[in-house]
Amino acid sequence: MPDTSATSSPASQTLSRGIRMLEVLADAHGALSIDELATHLGVHRSIAYRLLRTLEDHGLVSRDAAGAVSLGARMAALAAGVAHDLQAEALPELTAIANELGMTCFLAVLDGAECITLASVEPRHAVASVAQRPGARHPVTVGAPGKAILAQVPTADWPSGVSATLAAEVDTTGARGFATSHDEVIPTVQSVAVPLILRGQRPAAIAVVHVATDLDDAAIAARLRQSAAVIREALDG
Repeated sequence: MPDTSATSSPASQTLSRGIRMLEVLADAHGALSIDELATHLGVHRSIAYRLLRTLEDHGLVSRDAAGAVSLGARMAALAAGVAHDLQAEALPELTAIANELGMTCFLAVLDGAECITLASVEPRHAVASVAQRPGARHPVTVGAPGKAILAQVPTADWPSGVSATLAAEVDTTGARGFATSHDEVIPTVQSVAVPLILRGQRPAAIAVVHVATDLDDAAIAARLRQSAAVIREALDG
């Protein structure tokens, strides 16, 4: 009988747990205790502590005086190396959009069957804005950025189980050039996204999130398309 262990379990359980710890911290709204991390990982506190010490030695996590754990500064340096050119060209445009529209603006890319935020900028003078942290991820089948990304992907390569309703929304996105969502990823939050099509890059989208605005979706999308064109020109020539 063939050995299926390589496909039924992680090649390195320790590495897998360490990566999962970083993901848990990235998704947290604040610092977590070792006990909370152990609960999230489903491991004993002593195992969580050993993982923590290793990540701490590499600067990937840090602890405050009370022992609460958060991502370390080294994570920012690693993140900056991902699609460096794309981030460098996108950040000025994301900043301009965020401050002009008073909304959080972000760049999302396709990662497997998920949509992951690569870079994000909150408006400078907004009284309140919706946080969209770099590294945040959700299934590509929900949210406006996911629809804008799926509009660039052949249907044969879509994740399984795409509903007829979502397929129709993706078709609409392709036809009009932008996608919208309401309460799909975060309750009460609305989003508008446009495709960002770049040669040699994963399917991407530029999007904004907001709770309420006087601008209509088409006007927001027009501003996003303007920046998408600038980024595309800078990277594709």
